[in-house]
Amino acid sequence: MYLNLLVIFLQCSELYAQGKVFTFNRVEIKVEPSDKVKNGAPMSIICHADISKNTYFQLKHNFTFLKDGKLVFMTMSDKEDARYAIPVAKSSDTGEYECRVNADGKMGFSKTIYVWVAGMTKPILTADKKEVSEGETVKLRCELPEEVPPLEFIFRKIKTNSEPIEKRVPEQNQNFSEMEYYVEAGDNILQFDCFGKRQVKSGWESSQHSNKTLVTVKEPFIKPTLITKPSNNITEGDQIEFECSTVAAQMHGIEIIFQKNRTILNSVRDKKFLRYSILATQEDSGEYLCKVEQGAVSKTTKRNVFVSELFPRPTLYASMTQLDESKDLILNCSINGLRRANFSILRKSSSGDILLKKSRILAIKVNVNDTGSYTCKAEVKGITKESKPVRISVYAPVSKPTLSVVSGSPEVVLGKPLQLICHSVMGTPPITFTFYKGDEIKKNVTNDTYATFLDEDIGLSDNGGYKCDARNNHSSGVKTSNILNVTVIVPIRDASLGSVPYGEVEVGSDTAFLCSVKEGSWPIDFKFFKKTDHEVLLHEVREYSDRTIWHKKTMKRKDTGTYYCVASNRASVNVRSRPITISVILAAWQKGVIAAFVLTAMAGAGAVALWWFLRKKKKAKGPSMEMSGSALAPNLASEKLTRPPSDGNYYSGSGYIEDNENHMKSTDESKDSMENRHSQRIYGHPDAT
Repeated sequence: MYLNLLVIFLQCSELYAQGKVFTFNRVEIKVEPSDKVKNGAPMSIICHADISKNTYFQLKHNFTFLKDGKLVFMTMSDKEDARYAIPVAKSSDTGEYECRVNADGKMGFSKTIYVWVAGMTKPILTADKKEVSEGETVKLRCELPEEVPPLEFIFRKIKTNSEPIEKRVPEQNQNFSEMEYYVEAGDNILQFDCFGKRQVKSGWESSQHSNKTLVTVKEPFIKPTLITKPSNNITEGDQIEFECSTVAAQMHGIEIIFQKNRTILNSVRDKKFLRYSILATQEDSGEYLCKVEQGAVSKTTKRNVFVSELFPRPTLYASMTQLDESKDLILNCSINGLRRANFSILRKSSSGDILLKKSRILAIKVNVNDTGSYTCKAEVKGITKESKPVRISVYAPVSKPTLSVVSGSPEVVLGKPLQLICHSVMGTPPITFTFYKGDEIKKNVTNDTYATFLDEDIGLSDNGGYKCDARNNHSSGVKTSNILNVTVIVPIRDASLGSVPYGEVEVGSDTAFLCSVKEGSWPIDFKFFKKTDHEVLLHEVREYSDRTIWHKKTMKRKDTGTYYCVASNRASVNVRSRPITISVILAAWQKGVIAAFVLTAMAGAGAVALWWFLRKKKKAKGPSMEMSGSALAPNLASEKLTRPPSDGNYYSGSGYIEDNENHMKSTDESKDSMENRHSQRIYGHPDAT
């Protein structure tokens, strides 16, 4: 029975649990009275959960309020609404709000709503001093007690009859800021205030201005007074007196400085006044400044002074500014509208002016050392004025120039540049040098004593015709150098080697080697080499020709090998021929002796073999055969001697000797012909000419 009741209870519980079904339709958030609230007014953030249920039952709701993503309020309620109340809204309450609802494990989220609390609290400004002296500092503090950083503070310095001077200070971590102000000279009564700013969604929002703070400023000394005597109608030669003074509460540390433009003329310390006097000149016209300083405080007074001209600046006249040495020069100093003055004529020098004469006129006969700048001075009533300098140039004539090749030798390799130098030993610079190639002007150079010219276009026809001119401002005119003839060296081109006989040479005979070039200036150095493990120089000769013949006597078997020749001239370029090969062979008579020796040896061997054969046969056949063999032997011998040659290995002695003699004769005739007529055809390498 109890078991049945338990089963019924469990089934009922399961049915009840299956009956509690709910879902979030939406979660809403709103602001009362509106999403824009004045600073100090009350406001509420209301969150509403719209939930659908399959039947009525109690449901716990956990409400979470967030501002700018951070938790600001939480509450638990059986109701579907929750309120986050802010009795006094501040600007720091401005931001993005949202709410989240958790019910029995299910979550609902509202959209965000932006709330703007308009207006900021009024800042509070305080100063560490109410009274300061010029040159001291005052420290200000501006605070926004109810605001939350980041904030920006603006301090204002307010002077009478002038626009406020603002200074901005951003603060990221605190709701106050401090600022130090330097109190300048002339800041009698100062007022300060401040205000704050913060950034909102629509831009920047500013607070009200703070209370005004008044600061009184004391003067350590008064603005200085500057007096001039005479005060006006000052003329050159007058004595001007300046007096600069001040009144100070304490003279210790007071400094008075007297300046014209940026130049300090005089100064005193710990005194109330300064005096300064000068003999007036026109250059003394300008602005004068009296400055009084004590610590960091500085006050100034300015005064303009105009000095009238007593007499104009003198002018120096020269009879000539460029003239030859030994000519007469007259210098004349004058002042427009004034004839009575103390004149002097001077020459400028790096070590100081040189007085030439105390007079308005100077006449001299010049030399080159008189070149320089000259001025004159005029003095009236203690006022001295100087003229502008006049440049006088005295010229010595140029000497005849010399033209030479920079390398020293008057020759140049074809295709290489030629550098010339033109030099004049005498003559006042600047000297203008002109280079000529033939009658054509190639270059103009102005220098002191020499000039160079580089001719990069050298041809075979450029064997002379260079000259140069030199001239300066002397009246003697142009001097011309002698004509310089330059030899053009043509480099060696295409050397070739041939020989007679060519290829094979008999032992004991002579060989002629011909080395020639296609192009090249004379003389030419010819060298003959035999190529072995190292180069062996056999013969060298210098020829005023494009070819040479070297006769090598009595060739030997060891002379077999490869030969070549090298040609060079003053262009310093070695040109090597292609090699030729010479083989030294036996002479014809040597071949005949060897052949005769071989034939004789073969004939002797044959006779011995025949004798041995007949002797063996005689022993085999007995006496009858011996007689028969005796009769046949002479016949066989006769037949052997008279049989004509059939294998080509045997030659008649007379025929061999005759051929050898003909060959030697032909060789000797060829050698004699080559020696007498070396310009005729040479049998050699295909490159031979």
